[in-house]
Amino acid sequence: MVSDSSSKRLTIYDLARLAETSPSTVSAVLNGTWQRRRISKKLASKILSLAQSEGYSANMQARALRRERSGIIGMILPLYDNRYFSSIAQHFESEARRRGLFAIVSCTNRDPKQECEAARMMLAYRVECLVCTGATDPDTIAQMCAESGVQSLNLDLPGSKAPSVISNNREGARQLTHAILNRLAEEKRSDDPVLFIGGRDGDHNTRERIAGFKQAREEVGLATAEENILPCDYAADKAQAALETYMCKRSTLPSAMFVNSTISLEGIVRGLQLNGYYLDDIIFGCFDWDPLAAAFHPRLMMVRQNVIEMIDRVFELIDTPPQDPHLLIEVQPDIMGV
Repeated sequence: MVSDSSSKRLTIYDLARLAETSPSTVSAVLNGTWQRRRISKKLASKILSLAQSEGYSANMQARALRRERSGIIGMILPLYDNRYFSSIAQHFESEARRRGLFAIVSCTNRDPKQECEAARMMLAYRVECLVCTGATDPDTIAQMCAESGVQSLNLDLPGSKAPSVISNNREGARQLTHAILNRLAEEKRSDDPVLFIGGRDGDHNTRERIAGFKQAREEVGLATAEENILPCDYAADKAQAALETYMCKRSTLPSAMFVNSTISLEGIVRGLQLNGYYLDDIIFGCFDWDPLAAAFHPRLMMVRQNVIEMIDRVFELIDTPPQDPHLLIEVQPDIMGV
């Protein structure tokens, strides 16, 4: 043996010398791309055996070479600092572990470049399936997976090149808007404006929630002025800035707000407090769920997306891959605090 407990850590150059081959060949074997390089199975097995006998800390790709399936599944996630997405990650990992699979979850900060880089790394680790959660460009990732022969699924935001599991955003928004309007009616303020704020104008979920918001208002005979629709992004700072700009054109606060995530809600609350407004004067509806926020503000109604059912549906699709890449499964959320 070349290495022992007191020697320098073994490198791929040491393995290359022992295997009488090049470092690039050793690297290809250890990262799972040896078949594409037309490296023989005999040489790949030799390198893996040397890596094990010499105590080399071979990575997951190398271990995956010794069996047909890697036992690894991956998930791309936009954020961790949100109860909804952290709950998705938790239940995904829990269900994967229950099935004897190893889950890799990567946070990509709603950045398409980070999403593609994470996808490349997971494909290098030979994931059996890649779940794109809230991805900004799910179709590019689906194409990458298809080229590698790997199953891909979309969660939270849909795509056109892989099956998708999402919340029923339009119906959830419609029900939440009706709950807001009912509160206003109870307080004899039915004709007061309601502000929709937060989310991205270009993403599916925001478009559907705006449609549900407008539909609910139409159902009770109310028109919606475009000035009261502010898809300003999800970020707290952007929501705060959008509200402050909106208030520059008004003398009073809107009587109610439909806030399109708890992240946006954070910015809204901060902006109101900094400008001396009382939160008790406003009825809030938030398309997101945080039990602490709900408990501390009695005039806050929230949408709780059914994460457990969504993850269950994802694993059903993993178990039985559908033929239709346009398959869209919508899971009904719950309205809390009504």
